[in-house]
Amino acid sequence: MADPSFSGKTVLVVGGSRGMGLSAVRRLLAADAQVMLTAPDAAGLQAALEECKSTDPRVAGVVANVLDAGAGDQAVAAAVARFGQLDALYHVAGGSGRSRGDGPLHQLSDEGWEYTLELNLRSVMQSNRAALRQFLAQGRGGVILNLASVLAWSPSPRHFASHAYAAAKAGIIGLSRAAAASYAAEDIRINVLAPGLIETPMSQRACEEAEIRQFVTRKQPLGGGRTGQVEDVDGAALFLLSSEARFITGQVLAVDGGWTVSEGLPSA
Repeated sequence: MADPSFSGKTVLVVGGSRGMGLSAVRRLLAADAQVMLTAPDAAGLQAALEECKSTDPRVAGVVANVLDAGAGDQAVAAAVARFGQLDALYHVAGGSGRSRGDGPLHQLSDEGWEYTLELNLRSVMQSNRAALRQFLAQGRGGVILNLASVLAWSPSPRHFASHAYAAAKAGIIGLSRAAAASYAAEDIRINVLAPGLIETPMSQRACEEAEIRQFVTRKQPLGGGRTGQVEDVDGAALFLLSSEARFITGQVLAVDGGWTVSEGLPSA
């Protein structure tokens, strides 16, 4: 349904070609936003645009791998070139570094540490920096929403001992809050979403493992105890990106089915 908050507004979704990012793109288009999405490769971009009805003039995309230097500048430039302005950034891109050596600290490899922080934290710094420069040049404020994780402050050592990932997501929160304080006087709002376990391509391993699924029935008790769906995150994202949240900045909102208030222990 169209939302006056988004009519004529341009939103850049970094990592908008699948999972939570693609779901948000669809919701933003339904709200009448203009959307520029990024994908790490041409095939992913084409698939996302086709799913979003690529003939719709309000949606466009650019190949920008967040691991590449300059990806944030490239994405912002593409949004401005296509739509003439940038009003909001939603940074969703990130992922697991397990395959590169992320894990418990005593097993964590240097490669796992560096790769995971580049993918999850450096990429946010780059996109946020590029968006802030554009907002300041435009001189009329702007909105940034970054994606972290409940693992940033609510660990699950038995099933999710990925310590570089936790550090990166905690870094996103620290960076976002520091920037929110610095740019509030410019009417630039910066907030963070911290999902629990959501069914996405990245979380497929965890979502398919029987022991973890059983754990989640206790750790995320809302909705009967289940893994989250990408659509569960959209409402919070659109609210924080919209003018309805115009007096909110520097906040972290957990969208976690109760993860951070549940022990996850078997019933007595």
